[in-house]
Amino acid sequence: MQRILALLMFMLPQAALACGQPVCLVDPDSLALTRIITFEDTQSRNGPGHQISDLLVLPGAVFGERFAGQLVAAQGDHDVVSGEVLSPLTVVAGPPGQNLSVVFMQGNNVLNGYGAAGFPKRHAQGEGAMAFLFDEDQSAIAFQLRGGEAGTARVSFLNRNGTVIAELDLPPAGEHSFGFARDTGTGDIAGVLITNTDPQGLALDNIRFGRAPDLS
Repeated sequence: MQRILALLMFMLPQAALACGQPVCLVDPDSLALTRIITFEDTQSRNGPGHQISDLLVLPGAVFGERFAGQLVAAQGDHDVVSGEVLSPLTVVAGPPGQNLSVVFMQGNNVLNGYGAAGFPKRHAQGEGAMAFLFDEDQSAIAFQLRGGEAGTARVSFLNRNGTVIAELDLPPAGEHSFGFARDTGTGDIAGVLITNTDPQGLALDNIRFGRAPDLS
């Protein structure tokens, strides 16, 4: 057991050991992650995209708007999520027109959340909350945010019981990839919620996960 713990600590990015938070923002290239969700095999269209009215189930994770127990309200065009999450952690879809779409953007598919104005209105695209639930708990993940115009984004990490592990405000959004690691290497990240206040909204792509070694 001590040898396994030492190996995990060796693989954990050093920034995660020193950030002083339960989940640390790290260089995504520093993470040894073995799986990826790209949305490339999901039906898509040019903007406003292919509407997804229910949960989107892909290998490794399920995507929706929020988690059971949470409430969604509008702040301008953007979703604001509040409320206590129910246990066990369960991802749920948004109301009609306010869930998700997959858009073909600059040569590849990306996932959008739709805000209160609803599909297919342009000022709703990318303004909505996006949540995803992993099939297996993770100790580190990475993802790419697309289409940002220097707005803000917040990401919440939750465990399988619905407890919030950490909430992080991300640097001004653009075409950026972000990496995240538990400070102790604990593999308890079950779900992720992303909201934003970017003027043009944000899309999600290239979700990397899978503990090393991946024993799934």
